[in-house]
Amino acid sequence: MVAIHDQGPDSKRVTLLWHFNRWLERHVPEGLYGRSLIIIIAPIVLLQTIMATVFMERHWASISTQLSKSVAREVGFVADLYENLPKTDDSIKLIERLSNERLALGLKIEKNSTLPPPTSKPFFDIVDYKLSTQIKKRVGRPFWLDTVGKSGYVDIRVLVGKGTVLRALTRESRAYASNSYIFILWMIGSSLVLLGVAIVFLRNQIRPIQQLAEVAQSFGLGRDVPDFFPRGAREVQEAARAFIDMKQRIERHVEQRTIMLAGVSHDLRTVLTRFKLQLAFLDDSAEVEELRRDVEEMQHMLEDYMAFVRGAAGEKTAATDISTMVMQIRDTAARTGTTVEVQVPGNLTVNVKPNALKRSISNLVVNAARHGTQVLVSGNLEDQNLVLMIEDNGPGIAASKREDVLRPFVRLDDARNLDDSGSGLGLTIAVDIIHSHGGELTLGDGALGGLKATMVIPV
Repeated sequence: MVAIHDQGPDSKRVTLLWHFNRWLERHVPEGLYGRSLIIIIAPIVLLQTIMATVFMERHWASISTQLSKSVAREVGFVADLYENLPKTDDSIKLIERLSNERLALGLKIEKNSTLPPPTSKPFFDIVDYKLSTQIKKRVGRPFWLDTVGKSGYVDIRVLVGKGTVLRALTRESRAYASNSYIFILWMIGSSLVLLGVAIVFLRNQIRPIQQLAEVAQSFGLGRDVPDFFPRGAREVQEAARAFIDMKQRIERHVEQRTIMLAGVSHDLRTVLTRFKLQLAFLDDSAEVEELRRDVEEMQHMLEDYMAFVRGAAGEKTAATDISTMVMQIRDTAARTGTTVEVQVPGNLTVNVKPNALKRSISNLVVNAARHGTQVLVSGNLEDQNLVLMIEDNGPGIAASKREDVLRPFVRLDDARNLDDSGSGLGLTIAVDIIHSHGGELTLGDGALGGLKATMVIPV
């Protein structure tokens, strides 16, 4: 069966809308500040442009019509004056002098001349159109007009008799009022004013949103955010107050859980202590020694459960030298006979919860050492993230089971997620601590042939 998709008008409209939205996503600024500026300024500038264009075009078109009419009347007046005065040299000189001094027409009466052949009209030349129309109405004689031959001037030639041409070479500004520079200055000036007002206004509106995002990110990374108060617009304040309430509920829940578990831990430790005291009064035997080992295992398991539930709660972030921390873990592992190679640059200092992160790295190193003979710890800063990798040459974990092994109390056949106490929480505690820093732990294939655990923590 071949599926036939509807390609009707509605489908085409959806496709065009989708492409338009994708184009906007690629070309519009990603930040709320830039998008808000566009949303505010673009419609106002567009509307102002349309209104200014319509108003100014009609206004200046009316002015240009009046100017063209004035020039045509002056040319017509001079033509009538020439025809009604004696054609003596003195009369011609008087007409030229008065036309140039009083009317600034640039007039010259040419004898034994005729009109040039017609030329092609310029496309959409408002001067040529308006002036030609007015000369036809006001002069009523054969004429020739050139508005582009000499820049800034208009050449008007009127046939006032056989072999006689009245030529006026006058400035274009007398027949046309240009408004381009005024329009450009108006648009630039008004746009700058709008942009300035929008920037001042939006900065005060966007800043509370940015602060809320920064505080939420800091809280997600396990950092303390004591000095935060709702600010800005009503909706932003409501979101900030909702965040504060959520933060307080989470902190209260963690505190109540810690207090409850502390009580449970105290009670269980009391029972275990009685077991140890009773075992101390018994004679040494294989059965008693086995019971002692069971009690010690229970003690370790209890500590692991408490560490898992408690996570990194209560510990503050501090500037920590990661290279020094990894060296300490290497030295601790060496005392148990485990050799760990370290490839971490010196002075790699970041803000983390030092004790919690050290426990997380230790659990990963212990897990790697239990299943391999080679352990490599490497790391560096990459794109504002602390990246640490723990690799071994052990049997590794199948790709289909890597997500399961990070869940609490999940045990694989080879027990790669067990810690020394056998609680099944070694990797889970490491994951929980890394998540409390806002990071991620992933498992993959290492260069040594075994498992590679990669932790990425934003700093």
